Amino acid sequence: MTTRSGQGHGQADPGLDAIMSERRQLMNIAYRLLGSLAEAEDAVQETYTRWYALSPRQRDAIESPGAWLTTVAGRICLNVLGSARVRRETYVGEWLPEPLPEHAEWTTGRPGGTTADPAERVTLDESVSLAFLVVLESMTPAERVAFVLHDVFCHSFAEVAEIVGRTPAACRQLASSARRRVRAARPSATAAAERAGVVRDFRRAWEAQDLDALIGLLDPDATATADGGGLAATFLHPIEGGAEIAYAWLEIARRRPGTMAFLERTVSGQPGLVAVQEGVVVTVFAFDVVGGRITHIWVVRNPEKLRHWTTTG
Repeated sequence: MTTRSGQGHGQADPGLDAIMSERRQLMNIAYRLLGSLAEAEDAVQETYTRWYALSPRQRDAIESPGAWLTTVAGRICLNVLGSARVRRETYVGEWLPEPLPEHAEWTTGRPGGTTADPAERVTLDESVSLAFLVVLESMTPAERVAFVLHDVFCHSFAEVAEIVGRTPAACRQLASSARRRVRAARPSATAAAERAGVVRDFRRAWEAQDLDALIGLLDPDATATADGGGLAATFLHPIEGGAEIAYAWLEIARRRPGTMAFLERTVSGQPGLVAVQEGVVVTVFAFDVVGGRITHIWVVRNPEKLRHWTTTG
């Protein structure tokens, strides 16, 4: 690590640059571990607070600042995951991970739609899809940390062990258990083009209020889950069955205000839909598609989870 000694007034500190360059990676890890941008941002901020709480001598003694930051962020996220389970017991309705817009539509959530710092953006890939994050929610905190750090970010089990406080062999077992959960929940991958086509057909059938077409696009055992967080009206319990979902979505189409439009957008790296009313994104829909049919729909209406979506004119 580059020390801060010898830096002239007004000169850039290469040590600081190196430390801050880790921010994007830490955000990527923290979001996948927590499923919430707000919680991920807090975890990364706390990580840097602890770094700067060290004395210069302590910081200079750290051989790999990046590894140190990752370890601390992982431990913070592990603690947050444990407490989150308790908090979510009092959450109104179902809790879903926070959906992410594509980068062109990303904002800080502040008035004026200011573009976010690129270092705070989360890389959009399969590991941030709502389908994947929902599976991660079913894991124990230790399983989730071991799986995400090892299988997604390629950290060794020795490094994971430093975070979860278990042996490398135990961490290997945790990741293996988590991997089985993922395989069981995600039987096959669907090409992006096929997924987009199914979502587009679903939107068209929905807007046309074509019940038969909707049923044909939904797997008979499909489920729909909504998250309003008590801040937006939605169904509190999952809807099960393709026909039941089709009837529910037909009712939504009939009741929607004339000013509301459904638009195709990238949702957490995958084809999805957003509902826009008077230029504001009020609902985000994410889909899982298997064998040409929709198996899951996730509906996010909690406005606190839509703060990074731009308004749409």
